[in-house]
Amino acid sequence: MIQQDIALARPAELAIIVPTFNEAANLELLVDLVDKAIPHIRWELVFVDDDSPDGTAELARTIAKRDSRIRVLRRHNRRGLSTACVEGILATAADYVAVMDSDLQHDERILGLMLDRLKRGDVDLVVGSRYVEGGCVGEWSKGRAAGSMLATRIALKLTRTPISDPMSGFFMIRRDAFMRSLPYLSSMGFKILLDIAASAPQPIKVAEVPYTFRCRQHGESKLNSLVLWEYFELLLDKAIGKYVPVRFLSFALVGGFGLLVHFAVLTTLFVGLGASFGLSQTAATVIAISNNFFLNNMLTYRDQRLRGRALLWGWITFNLVCATGAAANIGVAEWLFGRHTYWVFSAVAGVLVSVVWNYAMSSLFTWRRK
Repeated sequence: MIQQDIALARPAELAIIVPTFNEAANLELLVDLVDKAIPHIRWELVFVDDDSPDGTAELARTIAKRDSRIRVLRRHNRRGLSTACVEGILATAADYVAVMDSDLQHDERILGLMLDRLKRGDVDLVVGSRYVEGGCVGEWSKGRAAGSMLATRIALKLTRTPISDPMSGFFMIRRDAFMRSLPYLSSMGFKILLDIAASAPQPIKVAEVPYTFRCRQHGESKLNSLVLWEYFELLLDKAIGKYVPVRFLSFALVGGFGLLVHFAVLTTLFVGLGASFGLSQTAATVIAISNNFFLNNMLTYRDQRLRGRALLWGWITFNLVCATGAAANIGVAEWLFGRHTYWVFSAVAGVLVSVVWNYAMSSLFTWRRK
């Protein structure tokens, strides 16, 4: 018992970062599995919880009280798997850091193999891969498997490092290698491995260990359309983010869709129903602004998402800050149309006038950081 206490008191050589959100049912199981998988390694497990309503953080804290190897980092008013991983890594002093999910789909039994491979000293990163010989995606549907392979092929074009599974959320990295990538991380979305590999100032030396992806036992999958949007944003940021802020790109993409909404309403009223151009343009502008507000709240400013009363107030302020832009939109469009400019070009000119104003003022007033 004394020897065990001394061993537990020594600094951990491996820190396992586990981001969580509503994963209370899996915590006890995960700790037990890790304990059995690497009994001869000095490890600590850091749960980084995004203020789960199911009591995940409280349960993790209870486990930590009886096991000093368990640590808990609870985040308030913050969301995101990538930022959770980054904060977890920075919160530990271990020289080797692993990242794995809390849903038990990653095979903890290869943690020892991954650490042994890193300790050889010739690689910076070891990836748990589903796509090398011996690995498997498990019981995925054909559609999900095909989607994963497509995302993998796209991701490989952004990294300068050959990784068979850059979309993996299961990997182990040397602290010094992570710190080299840290200043350049986008820290958005859910694919932190892709972010690290694409952000490294020099190509990272990588090894891969095969494993079979398991089925989730408890809780619900976090994969949804928003996750796909975040992945798309990460790709944009790594491709052109150093030239144009990715939030502006997102705002512009939403605005592009709003333009389609604008023309759909304008065409319906002006061409289809024979309403006056001024009335049609005004209605199209109001509807497009509301469309852009709700989409931006869900996508562009999801980390500052407005809810409840704040959502209504945000919609009001968004309309107020866009009022000048909307007035210019309508005024420019009508002025051009009155001079026999083709109605489509008149409408486009009016929309473009308000774009910069809308972005700047909505960032300042509607989704202002507190």
